[in-house]
Amino acid sequence: MDVDQFYQMDDQFRDEIATVDKSGKRIWVYPKKPSGKFTNYRTWLSYFYFLVFFGLPFIKVNGEPFVLLNIIDREFIIFGIHFGPQDFYLFAIAMLILLVFIILFTVVFGRLFCGWICPQTVFMELLYRRIEYAIEGDHNAQRKLDKAPWDTDKILKKGGKHFLFLLLAVIISNTFLAYIIGLDEVVKIIKDPISEHASGFIAMVIFSFVFYIVFAKLREQVCTTICPYGRLQGVMLDNKSLVVAYDFVRGEPRGKIKKTKAAPATKPQPAAAMATSTATATYDPLGDFLGATQEKLGDCIDCRLCVQVCPTGIDIRNGTQLECVNCTACMDACDDVMEKIDRPKGLIRLDSIEGITKGERKIFNTRTIAYSVVLFVLIAVEVLLFTLRSDVEVLFLRTGGLLAQEQADGTVSNLYNFQLINKTSNTLPLEFRMMEPALGSFEIIGGKEPIVEKNSNAKGTVFIKIPAESLHSGKNNIVIGVYSDDKLITKVKTTFFGPIK
Repeated sequence: MDVDQFYQMDDQFRDEIATVDKSGKRIWVYPKKPSGKFTNYRTWLSYFYFLVFFGLPFIKVNGEPFVLLNIIDREFIIFGIHFGPQDFYLFAIAMLILLVFIILFTVVFGRLFCGWICPQTVFMELLYRRIEYAIEGDHNAQRKLDKAPWDTDKILKKGGKHFLFLLLAVIISNTFLAYIIGLDEVVKIIKDPISEHASGFIAMVIFSFVFYIVFAKLREQVCTTICPYGRLQGVMLDNKSLVVAYDFVRGEPRGKIKKTKAAPATKPQPAAAMATSTATATYDPLGDFLGATQEKLGDCIDCRLCVQVCPTGIDIRNGTQLECVNCTACMDACDDVMEKIDRPKGLIRLDSIEGITKGERKIFNTRTIAYSVVLFVLIAVEVLLFTLRSDVEVLFLRTGGLLAQEQADGTVSNLYNFQLINKTSNTLPLEFRMMEPALGSFEIIGGKEPIVEKNSNAKGTVFIKIPAESLHSGKNNIVIGVYSDDKLITKVKTTFFGPIK
């Protein structure tokens, strides 16, 4: 059986969403609690994720947040480095790098990001879902509780669960706010009277309510209908992309077996060899083997455990689907069944369509190589621009409408307006020195050398005087050095007008 024959068997699933019935009413998903090797890997990765997410706002460098994304005040600190609006070009290139990386990652590994790294999935499966399992039980117990009449037990369970959901939403929302406005500001909003931080308190309430609705009500609907990345997945995947896939060559046709006539374990084979597959059977997840079939069957015993553990309610055996987030829960469930009936694991595995049908797995092809080249070029440009970025940005502009003035001491003066932007977390005293030509002096209006506070700017006006013999008639190019404590911080180029000869 090839891929086209398999998908033509029953493609009705592509015309509807697994979580919506024919009347348009939502079908609530009760996923079975997953367990297994990949679930353990994902759990440990999530613990590291939580450590980073909840820990970063508490880290400070020289009294400044280690990470701050203050869009409101246009103040950004990434790994202790200050970025301002003048560094927007770095941000734009970084967004392009992220976009190309996501496309390349999806082309190669499918939607693996959604199931393992995305905050929606991580918080839902490793926090909210676990609270639900702890209070209401596994999927069957949850379904039974929802159908039961309201009594003391149901009120206590539902009330306790949603109280913890809301409390967790408040914690997550405050953590997100700490990335935007800083941890100290969040603490002030919590401690001070509401009237002193009304806007911040309202933002906190809105964020908390949104997170509560997302994780308590919307859940998988975010992944299947709201998330733009999920909607774009279909145009980025091809037959070479690695996705969580059901090996229909080995697994079809499905059927039941009985205990006394179970076939020996089979090994994954190419499509041609599977045409002569020996009879296999279906295993009841409760432990009973069901009646034997007379036809030659594949390794899938139609236990439906892969469907029961799916957090988006799909049947992975129907093929690659928009709703699949590659969480690998179905892989663990299927491997557990295969082990119990003494068949090879990997009936559901991370593989490509070509890997299943032809046994070929070529990650590097024309498309992935092209994306990789673009990605590396963008990274190289970003690194180059970052290395050229100075801690202090200086702008010198000649004052308009004023001509060069010849002085009695034989020098020529031009009037300039300057602007200094300090991108560091330290207050910097600055000094101007002429570099090209070497002779020249500065007379700052006001008489004081500029001092620029941390992460702020300063403006001023200065006369630049250069000996007439060092100048050409008309426009001259000059270079000014900006020093702090005798250390060259940056250089700035501008023009200087000499007397017309």
